[in-house]
Parts: sequence; structure tokens; C-alpha cells
Amino acid sequence: MTDIRELLLSRIRDVADYPEPGVMFKDITPLLADPAAFTALTDALAEIVGSTGATKIVGLEARGFILGAPVAVRAGVGFIPVRKAGKLPGATLSQAYDLEYGSAEIEVHAEDLSAADRVLVIDDVLATGGTAEASIQLIRRAGAEVAGLAVLMELGFLNGRARLEPALAGAPLESLLTV
Repeated sequence: MTDIRELLLSRIRDVADYPEPGVMFKDITPLLADPAAFTALTDALAEIVGSTGATKIVGLEARGFILGAPVAVRAGVGFIPVRKAGKLPGATLSQAYDLEYGSAEIEVHAEDLSAADRVLVIDDVLATGGTAEASIQLIRRAGAEVAGLAVLMELGFLNGRARLEPALAGAPLESLLTV
């Protein structure tokens, strides 16, 4: 696992003062552009799918779509997008949550999940955990079981893990990198 961590870290670019002064943005586009690194990431996340017994993946808008869809194909499971409010046609379940400054809302098509599903949430970064926590609530409200959460990178200094552990109720939180 050390080799993959080194590979992934070598393909993540720091961008100072983006999207606002004082923020060090972790840009994963160089990783996505490198087929060997993107394949290694997809394979590592697909292993987590297998170890959790997940039957479906929820990808969080927008980079969770980029990571989750190929993982679902590799693991042979379904993929469900969780989108910002108003982006999905038809009947949806929605979940509001608080941000540092304001609030947001995400939605899912409830008919895409059932009580027979074990769902792994995939995203690129775990920061404060607000969006991930809201997605966990949505999955449970749709009647499915949460198999866990897997992220490429955890920003440990923002304490998202501490926020999510009660919501995960014993399901694993897997982070390939912690910065």
C-alpha cells in the first residue's frame, strides 16, 4: 500500500489560495490524467467495495462521480449519483445539511436503492464530513444499508472522521491518504 500512496501523492497538486485566500486546494486532475495512477486508485477503491460487501456505490457530486463510476464498473456493482438539489429528474429524496457558511441540499433517486442494498459512499476528499453525513442519512432513508465510506484523501485537521463515526454506526471509513 505504501507504493500506491506514494504514486497517488505524487500526482496530487497543491494550489495555494484556491478557492479563496488561505486555502491549500488539493487538485486531483493530474492524478486523473495519469492512466497508471487513475487505474491504481480505481483498483484500490474496488478492493474496498469487495471487503465491505457493497452491492452499490453512491458517488457524491461531482468528483465522487469521477471516482465512483469506474470503481462500480471494476467491482461489478451499480452506481448511484447523489446530486445537488434540483439536478435529478423525477421523484427524489433530499437531505439538507449545514456548511461553514450557510447550508446545502443533496438528492438521490430513492427507487435506485432498496433494503437489499449495501451501499459504499465514494468521494475524493473528506473535509468536515457534512456532505458525506447527509448522504449516509439519505441512503438509510431510502431503506438501504450503509456499507461504509471510502475517500481518496482525508484532510485530518478538519476532523471529518470524528463527525462521521457516529453516523457510520460501525461501518468502516477508509481513506487511502491522510493529509
